[in-house]
Amino acid sequence: MNRTPAQDGSGFSYTRADFEELVDLALSHARQVGATDAGAEASEGCGLSVSVRKGDLENVERNRDKSLGVTVYVGNRRGNASTSDFSRAAIERTVQAAYDIARFTAEDPVAGLPDPEDIAKPEEQPDLDLFHPWALTSEQAAELALRCEKAAFDTDRRITNSEGAGVSAQHSHFFSAHTHGFRGGYASSRHSISVAPIAGRGDQMQRDAWYSSMRSATELAAPEAVGRYAAERALARLKSRKIATRECPVLFESPLAAGLLGAYVQATSGGSLYRKSTFLLDSLGKQVFADHLDVVEDPFVRRGKGSAPFDEEGVHTRERKVVDAGRVQGYFLSSYSARKLNMKTTGNAGGSHNLTLSSRLTQPGDDLVEMLRKLGTGLFVIELMGQGVNYVTGDYSRGASGFWVENGEIAFPVQEITIAGNLKDMFRNIEAVGSDVYNYGAKSVGSILVNRMKVAGS
Repeated sequence: MNRTPAQDGSGFSYTRADFEELVDLALSHARQVGATDAGAEASEGCGLSVSVRKGDLENVERNRDKSLGVTVYVGNRRGNASTSDFSRAAIERTVQAAYDIARFTAEDPVAGLPDPEDIAKPEEQPDLDLFHPWALTSEQAAELALRCEKAAFDTDRRITNSEGAGVSAQHSHFFSAHTHGFRGGYASSRHSISVAPIAGRGDQMQRDAWYSSMRSATELAAPEAVGRYAAERALARLKSRKIATRECPVLFESPLAAGLLGAYVQATSGGSLYRKSTFLLDSLGKQVFADHLDVVEDPFVRRGKGSAPFDEEGVHTRERKVVDAGRVQGYFLSSYSARKLNMKTTGNAGGSHNLTLSSRLTQPGDDLVEMLRKLGTGLFVIELMGQGVNYVTGDYSRGASGFWVENGEIAFPVQEITIAGNLKDMFRNIEAVGSDVYNYGAKSVGSILVNRMKVAGS
């Protein structure tokens, strides 16, 4: 095809009009070969990633990829194929391949495109301000990374080493359409600065890391601020020790608290529900969290990391309360999983959108200092290791490190411990949520205090 390079500073090689032409070609050919229904998506991504270590440039990587994916239905049989070759002949071969796969695939009575009434119409596709290209050269990126790492080293002499600092600028765009009438697409960006300093020497070394990630580079934290904070975190962990096995309250730092919210999403997602592989089976309308907790989903946050006017199927998204006073109000369903459960799609094909967990008891002054006071005597966790979550039973067991807290104040850092419990009990036993809200990807939550967990130490 004749390309028209984008003129927006993004570095894209294809325009929206180019993608519409490619997708329409794929859909037209799908009808010609005999498909009952079909969908196609054209996408392109490009970016720059630079890393440095101990003051030296370590890696410069430019990425560029493109793809056209085609899904073909023959009745209730589904086939999928993709190509990175955008020539007409290649697209026709890809459509034929998807059609051939569909013809020989077992019939699935719930397979198919989303229902027409669920599809996002043009007026239901607002501009969410997700695209902010960063015209960054590799030299400029290296300079930012070096400033970030230098700030970490300059914080304290005890910062003796580094796993490196990095800067990334990523852009992508897509257009998709299918034969039930959906047409839509948009561009998005994601940029970041990160560093991982090491404090101490020999057997006493401790590592920590921090980063800033935003849609717009103008909203990133200053590289010096990222470096200093990462260094302070590593320094705070020096002279860590073990503690004796016990039961005690546990305070999860806000980035880790977002992981607990993620566990809830996993347990109430369509795939887990229709496979009956979740401890929250048939939980709709039931009390799962403490009654002072709410979870809201808002796909329309401007520049939000989880914002989207429609999901991966072209189904319109909507703002909703997922948990109200601790009770489950809705699952996370695609069209396929909804049909398996005899329910309606929730517009979550591809995942959740900007979830916020909040407590009705939280006060503006409930910052981390106040949350440590509420913890009293117990464990403040800042790092988790391993994947010890059983979503069938809810059993939870993770390696951890953090700080032992006495009378509301940090006493000393701890390491080489394991925290354990069951997510059913943990969700119900959340006593408080801090006002120190942190946005981790598509989830926002303050630090979370669970009133009792098992802590295995020495």
